[in-house]
Amino acid sequence: MSSGGPVGDVRALPTRWAVARVTGPSMSPTVKHGDRLLVVRSSTAAPGDVVLARFPARPELLVVKRVVRPVEGGWWVAGDNPLVTDDSRAFGPAVVVGRVLLRTWPRPGRLPRSRP
Repeated sequence: MSSGGPVGDVRALPTRWAVARVTGPSMSPTVKHGDRLLVVRSSTAAPGDVVLARFPARPELLVVKRVVRPVEGGWWVAGDNPLVTDDSRAFGPAVVVGRVLLRTWPRPGRLPRSRP
């Protein structure tokens, strides 16, 4: 996977929940490399949400990004770190596969709904 917010692994749970481990710097400082996130599988999102998403142009790439706005074909998503471009600027609209509810490790807590 490329750097900048891809998910290192997603462990499926017996329910609609998943735990994701972040690799890369694209969501820094909100989410950092190595953070573990609790994700609820869902295709619904709203601007400001941090989501787990795939790009139809790069279906093998699973990323954690922030929803910016709805666009034709899905959602425009971007990382909180503007220097890393593995987001909709490079790959176009994304399909949301889950919403990140909170960080479980190493700094447990909810994520802000807007960029820091």
